[in-house]
Parts: sequence; C-alpha cells; structure tokens
Amino acid sequence: MAAAGWYHGDISQVVAEELLAKAGQDGSFLVRDSESVKGAYALCLLFQRHVYTYRILPDDQGLLSVQTIQGIQAKSFQTLTDLIGAYQHPNNGLVTPLLQPVHQPSPAEDSGEPGRARGPCQAGGAPLSCWLCPQTGRMPEAGHTRRRVPALPAPAGPTPRSSCTRGCRSRSTAGNAPLPAPGPWDGDPRRDLHVRPSPSPASDFMGFVAEYLSHHMQDLEALCHGHPQLRHLSTVLTTACRALHSEIDFTLAGLETLARVFDPPASPRSPAREQVSPHSPPGPLHLAVQPRPTARNPPCCSKIIHPPLQGFLSSDPDLELLLNKISAVNHLLSSLEKKVLKSLQEMVTRYNLALPSMAVAPLPAARPLAVQNFEVKVGKSQCVALMVDVDSGTVTVAKRGSSSPEEVIPQDKILQLIKYQSVQSKVRLVCARENQKSLSRDFTFPSARKREAFCQLLQLMKIQHSNLDEPEIISVYVGTWNMGSTPPPRSLASWLTSRGLGRTQDETTACIPHDIYVIGTQENSLGDREWVEFLCASLKTLMAIDYRVVALQCLWSIKIVVLVKPEHQRRISHVHTSSVKTGIANTLGNKGAVGVSFLFNGTSFGFINCHLASGSEKTHRRNQNYSDILHSLALGDKRLGGFDLTLRFTHLFWFGDLNYRLDMDVQDILTHIVKKEFRALLAADQLSLEQKKNKVFLQFSEGDISFPPTYRYERGTRDTYVWQKSKPTGMRINVPSWCDRILWKSHPETHVVCNSYGCTDDIVTSDHSPVFATFEVGVTSQFVPKEAPGSSPEALACIEWESIEVILKTTSRSKCCIEFHSYCLEEVQRSGENTFQNCDIPGFLKLGWSSKHLPVLNPILPDLEYLGDQHLLLSVKGVESCESYGECCLALRSAIGTTAQQFETSLFHRGEETGSVRGWMRVRVPRGRCGTRGRLYEWISFEEEDAEPAAEPPTCAKAAPRRLRSRPRSLPEPGAGYTNPAYFIFEGAP
Repeated sequence: MAAAGWYHGDISQVVAEELLAKAGQDGSFLVRDSESVKGAYALCLLFQRHVYTYRILPDDQGLLSVQTIQGIQAKSFQTLTDLIGAYQHPNNGLVTPLLQPVHQPSPAEDSGEPGRARGPCQAGGAPLSCWLCPQTGRMPEAGHTRRRVPALPAPAGPTPRSSCTRGCRSRSTAGNAPLPAPGPWDGDPRRDLHVRPSPSPASDFMGFVAEYLSHHMQDLEALCHGHPQLRHLSTVLTTACRALHSEIDFTLAGLETLARVFDPPASPRSPAREQVSPHSPPGPLHLAVQPRPTARNPPCCSKIIHPPLQGFLSSDPDLELLLNKISAVNHLLSSLEKKVLKSLQEMVTRYNLALPSMAVAPLPAARPLAVQNFEVKVGKSQCVALMVDVDSGTVTVAKRGSSSPEEVIPQDKILQLIKYQSVQSKVRLVCARENQKSLSRDFTFPSARKREAFCQLLQLMKIQHSNLDEPEIISVYVGTWNMGSTPPPRSLASWLTSRGLGRTQDETTACIPHDIYVIGTQENSLGDREWVEFLCASLKTLMAIDYRVVALQCLWSIKIVVLVKPEHQRRISHVHTSSVKTGIANTLGNKGAVGVSFLFNGTSFGFINCHLASGSEKTHRRNQNYSDILHSLALGDKRLGGFDLTLRFTHLFWFGDLNYRLDMDVQDILTHIVKKEFRALLAADQLSLEQKKNKVFLQFSEGDISFPPTYRYERGTRDTYVWQKSKPTGMRINVPSWCDRILWKSHPETHVVCNSYGCTDDIVTSDHSPVFATFEVGVTSQFVPKEAPGSSPEALACIEWESIEVILKTTSRSKCCIEFHSYCLEEVQRSGENTFQNCDIPGFLKLGWSSKHLPVLNPILPDLEYLGDQHLLLSVKGVESCESYGECCLALRSAIGTTAQQFETSLFHRGEETGSVRGWMRVRVPRGRCGTRGRLYEWISFEEEDAEPAAEPPTCAKAAPRRLRSRPRSLPEPGAGYTNPAYFIFEGAP
C-alpha cells in the first residue's frame, strides 16, 4: 500500500472503536497491537455499525496470518502491508473486504477539545514509516521499544535530496552489508515534521535536528563505506550547542571566583598552578598557565586536568571543549562545599576563633509518653479525665480534680469503640462487665483531633497487647514534595510527623513511629544515596529507629523511597520497581512516574509517585500522562499483567505533583484562601472535575482537603503566593492550586482509613509545600489451618454462580467468556461462551451467562477465616480475539453463606470504565471450617448520632447492623442500585 497510516500502534480497543465510529463507513479498518499476545496485532473492521476484531499472529518463521477456526487453512504473508493488501479483495473470510483505512488523527491540542488519551506513542498521527523496518517492511519485534519521531519544524526552504537516497543497494560491495532501500521513509524524513508557529530556543534546536534529518543519508552513505565518524551529525550538534558556551563561561567564571576566595595562599616559591587551556588542540590536554579571563579566553578551573574524551564526537575541538567545561562545572559544584568547610575550619584553628554557641532545639521524644491525659465531657456538663497507659494496657476514668480513679478499664475489657459521624469529637466506649453483658459510655473531646489521638492510642494498646505473631493492622505514612530543585532544610520534622495545616496529627501521637514510610519527591536535586541517608537520619532522630530501605526508584529528579521498621523487613517480599517517562515525546524524564510494589505478608501494596505536565491549560495532557503511566508502569504480579494496574494490588497509593490547577480567577482564589473557603475552591479543582467525568483516577479516594493550596508560594515564606512568572514568551499565570495530592484505591471490603491529610507550614525552601497523609491499613498473613491437611476427609469450599450479566460500552458483536483469577485458586478458571446477547442499544453490548455455563470454583483452603480475606479478579474477554473488554474485583467476604448474594460493580480497562457486571454468587464453607475471629481493626466502628449501639460487637461472620459501619461515611458504600446507566436503558427503567 502506498500509505500505511492504518497502523495505530499500542492503542486500546475503546480508542479503536471510537476512531472507526467516526469513520462510519462499512469496510473501514485499522490495525493496532494485540493486548493479549506480544508481537501480534489486532485488525479492527467496521461493518453495519459493529466492530469486528481479528487477530494477526506470527508463526515460527515470522510469517503473519489472520487467526482462523480449526480446520481452515490460514494464509501467510511476509509483511503486514502484504496481508492488508490481500484482504482488500472480497471472499477472504472477513465480514467485508478492507475498503477504507482509518488513519491516525492529528494530535489533540491541550487548549482545544480534549480527545481520548492515547498510548505512550500515539500522541501524533505519524504514518507507518515511523514503525516499519526499512529492510523487512514489518513492525519491530515484540518487546522492542517503539519511539515515534517527535514533531519538529521543517527547515526553511527546499532541501535537496541526497544523491544516495535512490539505488543505494546497488552500490554495496562484497564484504559489506547491503544498504537497505529507503522503503517507506521515501528518502525524506521531513514528511513527518510539523511547523511550529512561533520561534523559541527549543524550536531553534529542533530546526538543527530537522536539518540533519534532511542530510542524514550522507552520514549513512559514509558509514557504509567504512567511515563511522558521522561528520554531519557532529557539525549539526556543534552549531546547535554553540549558544551553550557563553552560558557555561558565565557560570564557570562565578564559580571559580568563589572557589579562589577559599584557596590556600600560594607560596612565592611555588610554581604556577596547572590550568586547562581552553584552546588546546585535540588529543591529550596540554597544561598551560592560565591567562587573564577575556571574552576570547574564558576562565577555566585551576587544578582540573581532564583525560582525552573518547568517541566519535571527540574529533571536534568545540564539542570537546564544551564537554570539558561541563565536567569542570560539575567538579566545582561537587567540591565547593568541602573546600569552603575546610577553609573555614583552618581559619578557626589558625586564629583561635571561637564560634558562637548555637541553641539546638531539643529532640522530640523517641516514643510517646506512657500515660496521656484527655479532658472530656460525660453527658452535657460533667467533666472527667481519661488517662491512657499504653504500656500497662489500661484506660483510667477519673473525676476532674480528683486524685483517686473512678474506674480502671483493662484493654481486654474494651469491646468496641464507636465514632460518631454527626459529632466529630464524640466517641462511645463499650466495655464488658462481670455482672452484665456490657456497659457503654459516651465521651466528648475538645476537638476531633483529640478524639482521633485517643482512638489511635487505644488501637496501639490493642496491637501491643494482642499477642499475635503477625500484625493485622499497620500504619503507613505517605509524603510528597516538589522540592523546587533546592536542597531541603536541616529538619523535616513537621513533614515526617504530619504537623502543620489541614487534618494533622495531635501532639500526643505525632511521634508514634509508622510501620512504613513512603517518600515521593519531584525536582529533587540531591543524589540518590545522599537523599536516602538524609531521610533515614531524620527518622532516627525523630523516632529512635533505624529504618530499613525497601526500595529506591528514581527517574531524573523524581524519586520514591520506601522505608520500613526493622521488625517488618522479613515480611516484605516480591519487591518490584519501575519508571515511565512522559516528558517531551515520552522520551524525557523531567516528567513521568516512579513506582514500587511489594507484598507485606499476604497483602499487596503499590506506590506511584508522579510529576505530570504543568500549565493551567494542559488538563488533557495531564490526563494523557496518567493514562500512559497506568499502561506502561510494570509493577505487581506478572501473572496479572493483563489486568488494569489499579486492580493488581490490595492497596494502591498514587501521589505526587499532579499539577492539576484551579479554574478560577486568581483574585477570587486569593479571596477564598483568606476566608478559608476551601469548598468553593474545590468546586473549580481540575482533578476533582476530571474525576467526576471519569477521565482519571476512577474510584480513587482522597482525604478531605482542609488546608490551603500548596502551590505557588514565594520561597522563604508561606504568607504570599507568587502567581506571575516571567517567561521568554511573556508573562505566565500560575494560580494557587492543590498541585500536590495523595490518593488511594483498595480492593472492596478491605480496611483502610486515612487518619491525616495536610501540608506543612514551616518548610519554605520550595514554592511547593510538602504534603503528608497517614493511613491505618489492614493486612493479612499466611493462613495456617487448625486442622493439618490429610488429618480428616477433605471438605471443599466452593464458589457458585447463579447468573452473571455484563454490559459493555462497545460496538462489537463478539462472543465473550469470563476468566477468574485469584490467589485462592490453583489456576485460572474460564467460563463458557455467553448464552445471551443483546446489542439493540447503539454503543452497548449486553451479555448473559447462566449457571450451567459458569464454573464452580474450589478454593485451595476451605476455612471461613481464610476465605473472608480473599478476592476474585474477573476479566471479560472476546472468545475469538482474546482481548479484554474490562476487568473488575469482587470480595468473597460478603458472599459467604448458604444463600446467594447479589453483586454489581464497574468494569475497567487501561484506566477507563468500559462497562458493568452484576450477578448472584455464594461461597459455601464446610460446617467444620466456619470458625473465625474478630480483627483488631473491626472493634472500631462508625455510627450515626441517633443510632443505638449493638449490645455485642459484631464478628466478621455476621453482618454489621444497618447504622453501624466499619468504614467512614466519606468512603464509597456499595450502592443498592445500578452504577451503569445502560441498565436503565436495557430494562426500560425511568
């Protein structure tokens, strides 16, 4: 085919269907990468308003063929272009011939109508020439990094084509590899270049690159004749980097002047210091006495002798000099601090100077006080004192001013702690008594923060006195900070102890050490080792604990560090790290994400720190960054690689400088900030608005924001926002915004509570304020059944299905099946084809399965306590294409019993909501395996003001009372109705 723009690379099935729907003509087609088989492709074909997907598979010899049913001979082709050309003719087995190729659309402008976020390499509409191999005319091999040629300005005026762009193959000689024919490049790479409307330093540089692409065949011809110097590339780079010389000379002069101040005085007899001559001939650098700096002779650092540079660029003296200058700048920056320190120390010793004593702030207590006092009210007016002694495990109630306690409650007698939602400072304590079942008392604290501190201390008391071998609940600290490319202050105490603005820790619990610390930074100029050592030293000073490093992952100045208590180090396993670049053309790491995942005993965790595109007008670009990260970050169990990243972990925390802004006039923003009217600001928050549109962070949670915007402050203070920034293109407005965020998503019916969410108010080195959040997270351990295997006749638990209905947002008519994945199953199970199908509603496909076509699943262990912590991952796949239409997660806990329970949830694929699934299921447990126990985190509940507490605390085998919840009201509750509006369309509901 003359033009091969029908290849769209790594786009999703949803995007493919949207492109075909816009084409609207029968026979419209495109080709994308297969999501299920590496190295394979998916041919998407539109016919009668429905999309048909065919898999194109390579065989052992590398030949390509369309997958057929058993018994039908497949036709094989050398290249993808040959295959597409053959299927343009009728009677080849497709529903219709390939008639109209659908080309890639132009890249969506950020300020224009937002388009669907594409994959990492689908930002623009480059033709197939960006992908096909010039020798074979085929796609790169599976696993090969595919990079799109970035959009560049075309050089001014016509550029003559090289004489070797045609017939190069005929000039190859024996003994040399033949030069490939131009193929789809057609000898002119400028065909894919786009003209930028306004000049800038970046566009000037890209102009040099475009110029080289117009003459690259000269270097290619020279390379074929045994000359690997690439002289034309060297010339282009020399010209492009010429302006960098003056900038480095200016910086280098200032640095050397400062360094000379602290140089030891030279002896009159000492020889002249060795200098690097800036105009030495190529080859080994000559030593010369440094002349006075002039415009022609820029200053160079003394006592720095650089070895000759190797490589093809070292033949150019200008480039060699530039690299020497950069090395000199690097050396000066790294040695200047040591030189100044040594000089000052020698001065103090030589002249017997005494440095003034500095007042050192007292270190925080290594551990919270053994006994903490709280002044509370009982009833309307009576005041009492509550004293919590964590070490002894008691809560003492005493009348105000009385020296004798009224009551001492041991921790094992505290049955339940109930937090009121309507009165944030009120709590109910349910205790066991000898003569009666239980006694409850209500206490009202001075503030919600004091109540939370009391609850945390009681939780800590329960944990310390539980006598459990493995923890059931841990505390996780997550912090994010854009450091603004400046060193941090000497103390990070307020950040690491969650103190400042917003929902912060009370002073009684601020220095209780967390089990896991996850620190994410952006624009961090410190070295990796230096930053980790600084964090560990800071935590040791605050908590008197030597935290262990689980992982460190960096992408340029984006860093994530995971630290754990020493006693938890053995519980961490299956650590994975990954990073994704989302900068210019997805090749620069100034923007992107870093991630860490691991198992804590039996619970999987994922942590992602990202820095998304900046600019108020670039909401769509940020959404696309999120989609690229979601698709490309390689974390978690590889066996779950086909599932949406947000479904691979029990708990996923996503944080960083997300860069979403406020869509509001800057003066109105400042007025609301002064009045602390944060709700009015949140109504204009781009991230919140995009979440409501289901564009990004679907079903992620975030703590209540009760702190001012964390960007853009004047450095050195937190009293002033600097919202104007001068740029070469003009004045840029950066409105104060909540750029720095912490979000999370957890499997259903798991325990996670956000205890704090805020920012510091005393760390002022950056224009961003550090943000923190702390979480109470339930974890599971390796289950050990009470009965050893084989000690009695094996009784099996089973997961049964009565029916499943699925609604997909698709124009396909494909038959589908459901795959069931779980760690409680020995292997992946698969259903039969759907027994019911309805596509009467345009854009939707409704599928149904009866119980006969759904497998009965047998977990590897039948115990109720074990099954209550398990989850199923479901994937709806096309039978023919094996492509996933959507995935979801179901909890087994609520389905345990003798009667089937209804479930309904959304389907996701590559970060988008692609449909819904509902049905009836039950989990049968053998009679002898129904024993269970309450979890440590289940004794704290949430209750409405007008509800009466349960006389006995609920166990995990019983359903909680209707008004008694184990989750805060702010977290999503499973709805009784449908989540997908398409259900109402299909069933005719109003």
